[in-house]
Amino acid sequence: MAGVGPLTHASQWLAATLKRGRSTARIGIEAEYVTLAMRSRIASAMRHTRCRLVPTTTLVEQFRIRKDAGEIQQIRKAVQLASSIFPGVLEAINSRATENEVAAELDHLARSSGAEKMSFDTIVASGTRSALPHARPTHERIGRGFVVLDYGVILGGYCSDMTRTVCVGRADGPARALYSAVLEAQLAGIASVRAGIEAHTVDAAARSVLHKHKLDKYFAHSLGHGVGIEIHESPRLAKGQKQKLEAGMVLTIEPGAYIPSKGGVRIEDMVLVTANGCQVLTPTPKELVIR
Repeated sequence: MAGVGPLTHASQWLAATLKRGRSTARIGIEAEYVTLAMRSRIASAMRHTRCRLVPTTTLVEQFRIRKDAGEIQQIRKAVQLASSIFPGVLEAINSRATENEVAAELDHLARSSGAEKMSFDTIVASGTRSALPHARPTHERIGRGFVVLDYGVILGGYCSDMTRTVCVGRADGPARALYSAVLEAQLAGIASVRAGIEAHTVDAAARSVLHKHKLDKYFAHSLGHGVGIEIHESPRLAKGQKQKLEAGMVLTIEPGAYIPSKGGVRIEDMVLVTANGCQVLTPTPKELVIR
């Protein structure tokens, strides 16, 4: 319908459909996404119908938790594309390059390889800034130390998400120990994933490893989250989350340890939950890369 927005068009179609019925209808609207102005336009289109607008939360999201075979195939393609550009990203990293230059090269490689867009703003955090879990790239030169690369692509409408931490210059004993502890925690988290287990149990499996290495106080975010047509979907792998994992869920497993004024490490893969465990979808190796 020319000149009419999709929301208005859909509301008018729904109103015309409801007019043919006699019973009162309840129309669910996603309360976390529909603005007051949008609700007003829907109500205006429905004013001559016998309907009631009912706010809902997480209703649609619950239907999206388990991915079907076609969705899993598309997510695999997005994961593979993101992983395929990692060697090219490494070539852009050196002590003289800025975080912004590396992020720009990463995004360029992704788009030129077929990505529709990035899943989120690419994270490139170097040196002491690698201790900031959600740092954004700056014009600072990378220099020496850890560089956290957290990025994902959208392909066919589905997101991917991965993190690798590399080291520029010499990696001393404490740096190697930090990296090894985070990797051990990540592998423990992955090993605990299976259908039927509660989400908090997976988080606890990784966190207990960091506790053993006296690093748990430096891990301040949740272990992971669902991924699909949005980068953050249910379930959330965190303390207190009792939702049971189901076969067909696609999750991230991303522990980290962030030591203020020194640096941080994060390692992240995407996994597919199965009846007896999980499949790691991210093929990129996880041994420490030194540039």
